[in-house]
Amino acid sequence: MNRAEKAALQLRAVDVLRMLKETRTYDELADRTGLPPGDLNRYVNGHVLPSADRARAVVEDIGHGALAEELDARIRLDDEGYVDTSGAVFDQPFLDLVAPVAADAFDFGRPDVVLTAATDGITLAASLASYYGVRCAYAKKRKETAVEEFIEARERLESGIELTYYLPASAIDPGESVLVVDDLIRSGETQELLLDIVESAGAEVAGVFALIAAGDDGIERARDRTDAPVGALTQV
Repeated sequence: MNRAEKAALQLRAVDVLRMLKETRTYDELADRTGLPPGDLNRYVNGHVLPSADRARAVVEDIGHGALAEELDARIRLDDEGYVDTSGAVFDQPFLDLVAPVAADAFDFGRPDVVLTAATDGITLAASLASYYGVRCAYAKKRKETAVEEFIEARERLESGIELTYYLPASAIDPGESVLVVDDLIRSGETQELLLDIVESAGAEVAGVFALIAAGDDGIERARDRTDAPVGALTQV
């Protein structure tokens, strides 16, 4: 680990600790992390940075569970079981914490492109693209008037409705590695269309990630399509 990577890890750990501290006392945070309250106070207030070993433990061992708990608190379900993700996808600082934790937890290979479908997945895709330092692309249900060439993916849903997504052909180059992300995976239909786009582009799949999995069907459907890591931060 070089000096820049170490500093980035330490700062991510501080961000996770600050998020946890918003709803906890220092004693409660010490019970959650196993770190002394005095040290936590200094980390949270920016007086010192945790060591690389402590920072890694916070991000990898504590961060995943803590962010999943925070996400669970932000999810809203209506009487018909529909999931409202706006409490997470409208909060860019929260998503910026999710990106490194997801990358560590699911061991995605470093992609060349992060791909999602408009619109709710865009903020998550932007955070992951920023973390990896790569391009962000998103497919739409309509063609852009100024674009001449598109990659098109089409599927007839069980309801009989035909769902089509379009991505400018220049967004993904053949041979590139693509991480497919979305805020929610339920049936897996959207993710399958995005994977179709990756295949049509002649690219490789780095992984499939969602903030929330509603049931197991979508996750299993994605796993049937790729050997790359597939996962969600939490499940409802």
